[in-house]
Parts: sequence; structure tokens; C-alpha cells
Amino acid sequence: MSPMPMLDRRGLWVAAASFVLWGLMPLYWHLLKAVPSLQIVLHRIVWSTLLVVGWLCWKQGAQWWKAAVARPRVAWMLALSGTLIAFNWGLYIWAVNAGHVVETSLGYFINPLLNVVLGVLLLRERLNAAQWIAVAIAAAGVLWLTFNYGSFPWIALALAASFGLYGLIRKVTAVDSVPGLGIESAYLFLPALALLLWSETHGRGGFVADWGLALDALLVFGGVLTALPLIGFAYAVRRVPLSVVGLMQYIAPTLQLLIGVLVFQETFDRDRAIGFVFIWIGLAVFAVDGVWRSRRRVVPVAA
Repeated sequence: MSPMPMLDRRGLWVAAASFVLWGLMPLYWHLLKAVPSLQIVLHRIVWSTLLVVGWLCWKQGAQWWKAAVARPRVAWMLALSGTLIAFNWGLYIWAVNAGHVVETSLGYFINPLLNVVLGVLLLRERLNAAQWIAVAIAAAGVLWLTFNYGSFPWIALALAASFGLYGLIRKVTAVDSVPGLGIESAYLFLPALALLLWSETHGRGGFVADWGLALDALLVFGGVLTALPLIGFAYAVRRVPLSVVGLMQYIAPTLQLLIGVLVFQETFDRDRAIGFVFIWIGLAVFAVDGVWRSRRRVVPVAA
């Protein structure tokens, strides 16, 4: 196994921006609390597809998809990743608007550890001793949260598994980030559009007629907020080792946890605080090790 390569700085910045945006998303979806969760997901799919596919057609022409799926296995792998991310969206939005923001943050605390495991076991990525210590401390925090949560955290585990597998598929699929998202979205577009139209004609929807201009605008702009972090994540995950991306993902659940506790006043007792502290100690160890390694200099030896 080869050691972890030099980190791509642009990939790191893009990953960080994506995770910050994801971390703030509960505030946005809470504004749409009056809209059924399924309707929000369907609108996310439709508007993000129109945005991404429209941009690709403008920049690359109508045949952009042929180049994207020319390699073997790309088409069916993107169909699978699209299904996983749609499931993840639906569960997440329902959980946020049902008052489970803290549990969704637990899911995204678990997810980076799952990415580290996938990176090491399946992609032969290698961690040094300090990074293993960081992972072990963070894992202890996640285990503490899981076993002291008060009930089986099925929402958290389902979110972690679905997004972890999504990241793995996008890591190993040889397709650029934006075309890949375009193909994923295209697979979901027609079923989502058909269900939206059925809902509107059978009294289950309220777009334009009932929800009001403000909510309609939020639903449409939700497509932009859906596409941007996914494009950034897919860009970063192909340029940064999956184990590093996995640990960076703690940015999003930390913000979600703070929003759940400080904004939505959800329960955050002593047991949850202990788990949170363990996770942040692990992150601190990983960050200090990364800074130290980046400052090392190789001094050439004269012949």
C-alpha cells in the first residue's frame, strides 16, 4: 500500500465549502416546514436537474451525456448513486421537519467514520499512526452517542449508510462531478416530475396555487442548494483521499448539531455532550497532524 498522497488544496477548499453549506441546510428546510417532505424532495430533484442539465447543454452541447457514460459501468453506477442520494434527501428532510435535527447530525457524525473504513478496506488508502489515533477517538465518541442516545438511532444509521455508499460510488466512478450529477438527476427526473404532476392534479400539491410565492421561490432555489454542494463533494472526493474527506465531513454535522440545540431547542444532555467532546478531540488530533505534515520540508542532500 502506498502512503497518502499530497493533498489537493483546491479539493480541500471545495470540500469544506460543501460541508458548510450542508451544515446550514436545516435552517433552509425549516422554512419549508409547511410543505410535505415528499413534495420538497420531488421539487429538489426537478429543479436541480433542470439547472444542472441546462448548464451542461449550454457549455458542452446536447451530446454531453454520451462522453460521460462512454466508460464501462458508469451508467448503472450513477443510477445506483442517484437512488441512494434521493433516499438520503427524503429521509433527511423528513427528519429535520419532524424535529430530529440532532439525530440527523449523529448520522453525519457516523458517516465520515464509515468513509474512513471504506477508504482503508476497499480503496487501499493508508493512515499514519496519528490519523489512526484520531479515528479511534472519534469512533469512541460516535459509539458513546449511539449507545447512550436513548433509543435505536435508525435515522442516523440510515443516513450514514446511504451517503457513505454514495460517496464510495462517486469516488470509483470515472466521470467528472457535474456530468455525473447530471446523469444521476436525469434518472430521477421523469419519475419525480410525473409524481409532482399527479400530486398537483389530485389535490396533494400546492405549488403556485396554495403555498404562496415565497414558498414556491424557496422550492425552486432549493434546486440550486441541492446541486452546488453535491457538485463540490463529487469534485473533491475524486481529488482528495476518501479517508481525509471522511474526517472533513464532521464540519456539516457539527453545524447541524448546533442548529438543532441552539436554534430548534432540541435535547442535548450530558451523555450527548461527552460524545461530542470525543469527536472534537479526534478532529483536533487529525488537524494538528495534517498541519505538521504540511510544514515538513525535504532538504536535498548534495552529491
